[in-house]
Amino acid sequence: MSAVRTVLVCEAQVPFVYGGAERHVRALVAELRRQGYRAKKVSIPFKPYPKGELLTQVALWRLVDLSEANYEPVDLVIATKFPTYFVRHPNKVTWLFHQYRGIYELCGTAFSEFSHAEGDVRLRDRLITLDTEALAESKRLFSNARNPATRLAKYNGLVAEPLYHPPPLAGALEPGPFGDYALSVGRLELNKRVDLIIRAMALTDPSVRLVIAGHGADRPRLDALVSTLDLRDRVTFTGDVSDRELVDLYANALAVVYPPFDEDYGYVTLEAFLARKPIVTTTDAGGPLEFVEEGVNGLVADPVPAALAAAIARLANDRPFARRLGEAGFERAARVTWTGVVERLVGNQLR
Repeated sequence: MSAVRTVLVCEAQVPFVYGGAERHVRALVAELRRQGYRAKKVSIPFKPYPKGELLTQVALWRLVDLSEANYEPVDLVIATKFPTYFVRHPNKVTWLFHQYRGIYELCGTAFSEFSHAEGDVRLRDRLITLDTEALAESKRLFSNARNPATRLAKYNGLVAEPLYHPPPLAGALEPGPFGDYALSVGRLELNKRVDLIIRAMALTDPSVRLVIAGHGADRPRLDALVSTLDLRDRVTFTGDVSDRELVDLYANALAVVYPPFDEDYGYVTLEAFLARKPIVTTTDAGGPLEFVEEGVNGLVADPVPAALAAAIARLANDRPFARRLGEAGFERAARVTWTGVVERLVGNQLR
């Protein structure tokens, strides 16, 4: 096969939503260009509801043939999350950020609209079968962490190689003083469990505040919870912030609290470490546990408010300990680089 020169990176994006996957795609395109490839992002809006719309989304991507662009051959297509890997191309590589988790391990939980009712089971089985067939078309199959690779093996019988990369803010993050607030970063969705942090704040010393950076569909519920717990003077919602503002928030935080349920990767962990801040996470957080070591570079608590509160209090009461954890986190995150990532994805050297 001739050397790869032109690369298209596929993205499915919910309009007005900009999270880890979107940052991931942009960072990959930028790195491909930096290494000399002609790279471009291809995006189709994503709408997952009502449930039957998921099949429509699959069909939309299946109709897309990216083998050529303006009568020129496209050498390589890199698919990312569901349903981009349904795209048609003879040299398709998948770097799996995540599948549609509501039909996998989240089915039947509060984090999924899928139950074990007959209609849901039929639709779920159909989508999993289609997933398996499309992903098996990949010339090479990678995941962005061990968690999605494990899921892929369990449900689809496919093997993916975990391929780690640094977060998009890696070059901008910087250390700062250990301030008076715990920081939460990310989309406000049920599976991010920001409500767990808010409930923990009600059990911590009033001198510790919480800053929540991000937006999402769970914001009204979280607002109501803050009011119910009478925490209006201690909890701040920033909404979306610029990269510069987010760098400052990381730099001046006491710690970053990140308790998602079974996260696939989670930029937040590495971003916190690169800002030399400790992470407080939970025993069921998934991806963050690939990087966080209890008492070494962060604290791992049971997923209950009292345990999170105790971890936050421990850091607030011992700033030298928090600093030591943050420095150890930096050493861990600094080992995650782009070196070799593009070479593994592309499969050859540009000539």
